Order: sequence, then C-alpha cells, then structure tokens
Amino acid sequence: MTPHRHYRYLGPADLRGSSSGEGRVEVDRVETVRQWLDDQDPRDRAEPFTFVVTLGGRIRLAPRRSEHVVCAGGQDVLAAGEVRFEVDGEGPQVVEISNQSTGYCPDVDCWAAVEEALDAIGLRHPVGFTAPVVFRRCPTCLERNVVRDDDYVCAVCDSDLPREWNLDTPHWMERDGGEAY
Repeated sequence: MTPHRHYRYLGPADLRGSSSGEGRVEVDRVETVRQWLDDQDPRDRAEPFTFVVTLGGRIRLAPRRSEHVVCAGGQDVLAAGEVRFEVDGEGPQVVEISNQSTGYCPDVDCWAAVEEALDAIGLRHPVGFTAPVVFRRCPTCLERNVVRDDDYVCAVCDSDLPREWNLDTPHWMERDGGEAY
C-alpha cells in the first residue's frame, strides 16, 4: 500500500466519544457490501452512505446519518466521504462518491487511498470522486471552508484562502483540551 496522508478528526469533541458504530461494517470483500446493502432500509439504498478508509486501508461503511468519526471508531483515517451504490447482475458497484466530510475535511488527493481500498476488494468504481469537495482553513479567522466555484475566499471573513490543502492542524490552531477548531 502506498503511504497516504492521515486525516485527523476536526469536529466537535463530543462526537468523537460516541463511537458505538451501530450499523457500520468493515468491508473485506464485495459480498460484504452486497449483504450490508441488503440489510439497509430500502428507502436509504438510493441515498449515499457514510464511508471512511481506515488507517489499515479498509473501507468502512455506515448508514448515511452516521457521523464519519463514529464510522471511523474515533480514529484518524486515510479518507472519508459519501458513497452511493447500485447493484446489477454483476453485483454492487460504486456509482457516486465524494470526499464530503466536514469532520475530517480530507483533500481531494485522498482518492488514491479510496481507489486502493476499492480495488483491494474488487469493487467496481468511477475513476475519481464524482463530486469532489475542496476544504480549506482560513489563515485569518481559522474557520473551515468549502471552496465553491473555484472561489478561494473565506465565507466568514472574506480573506483569501490558500490554494493548497491546509487543515493538518498545527499545534497553534488547537484550543484547550487538544481539540482542533
């Protein structure tokens, strides 16, 4: 496995502690995805599910309303986002996938870890994120931002946002208790 960036959880501390993970599954083969999808509420199957790629390089899935940090068991991840599946005669396949996770704010380059994890279990998938999300931290007010329409301006204070991913949370961006803000 190629070395990948680790993403630390950046969201509210109380969510990190709620890592019961009810309904989540760590995928070891395509059949695990099929069985897990069969167990989901039929109304939810057309919607994206929560996913993470663990530090061990495995895909973990959870129901859509699950927090990524709960899906990850409170741990750092190689990638996080949302995924939608379709099942045809050849089995399940990924038809939509994004890095949409405001708890981890992964860079779009985490696709490499996602692709390796999907390939390792033989799950068919697109060639990249179908809906990539660009996250940046404002160097002025320190708020997390989603960059839309290539507009690298902070939604809170109108400062310019960096072009490079910068949510790696240096120590000077931490509050008391060690949680990032």
